[in-house]
Amino acid sequence: MSVDQLKYTNKLQNSRVLIIGGSSGLGYGVAEASLEHGALVAISSSSESRIQTAVSKLKKAYPSYASNIHGLTVDLSNSDALEQELDSILKRATETLGGRLDHVVFTAADALAPMKLSDMTVERIQKAGTIRFFAPLLLAKYLPTYLNASYRSSYTITTGGVSEKPILNWSVIGSYAGGHHAMVRNLALDLKPIRVNGVSPGVVDTELWKMGEDAKAAFFENCKKTLMTGRVPTAEDVAESYIAIMKDWNMDASTVRTDGGSLFT
Repeated sequence: MSVDQLKYTNKLQNSRVLIIGGSSGLGYGVAEASLEHGALVAISSSSESRIQTAVSKLKKAYPSYASNIHGLTVDLSNSDALEQELDSILKRATETLGGRLDHVVFTAADALAPMKLSDMTVERIQKAGTIRFFAPLLLAKYLPTYLNASYRSSYTITTGGVSEKPILNWSVIGSYAGGHHAMVRNLALDLKPIRVNGVSPGVVDTELWKMGEDAKAAFFENCKKTLMTGRVPTAEDVAESYIAIMKDWNMDASTVRTDGGSLFT
C-alpha cells in the first residue's frame, strides 16, 4: 500500500525546541503546537510549581508525546545574574533534549507595566526592560554555542502591537517593543545562517492580564470593537505564527504581525 508523503507536516519531527516562557500564555500554546508536530520540547519559567503544572497538563493532553516534554526553571528578573541564567538554560536544554537545539522561542515577559512620564526613572526604565528586552538580546550571545548553525534553525523573539500603535502611558514598553524590530533584523545578520524572526501579537486572551474577571471581560469587549476580526484571539491562534516561522526555512529577519488587523482601525 502506498503512503502519502509528509514533507510539510513532518518538518518539526524530532526537532529540539526550547521555549523560554513556556509555562503559560503564548509560550504554552507554542509548546502544544510543537508537540503536535512531533518536536522534543523544553519549556522554562521562573517558577518551579508553574513549570511542573504546565508539564503535567501537557503530558495529560498529549500522552503519546509525554516523553517529549520537559520543564526547566530560569530566573531572568535579576540583571546581575542574567547572563549566567541565559547560558545555563541553554546548556540544560541541550542536555535534557539530547543535543544541540533546532529552535529557540522567547515569549517570557513580566506583568504589563504602563508608566507615566512623570514616574520615569533610570532604574524603573531599566527594570521594565530586563526580561522583555535585555534578556532576548543577551540570549543571542550564547546561541551559537547551543543552536545548530543551519538555515533550518531559528530564534524567534516576541514583541507587541504597541511597537507600531502608540498607547497612552506606554512609552517605556513601546520603546522596548519597537526595539525588538531592529533587534530581529540585526541579530539575523549576526547569527546567520540561523534564522531570526519576530512575532508581534496584539491583545491576546492569556494569563498576562492581571485584573478581575469582570474588568477583564469589559476590557476584552471594548477591544473587540477595534479588531477587524471582531474577537479577542487565544494563545492557540497566535501560536500558529511561531510554528510557521520554524517551518519556513526561507523566513529570516522578519516580524510577523498577528493582531486581528488592529493596526488599521
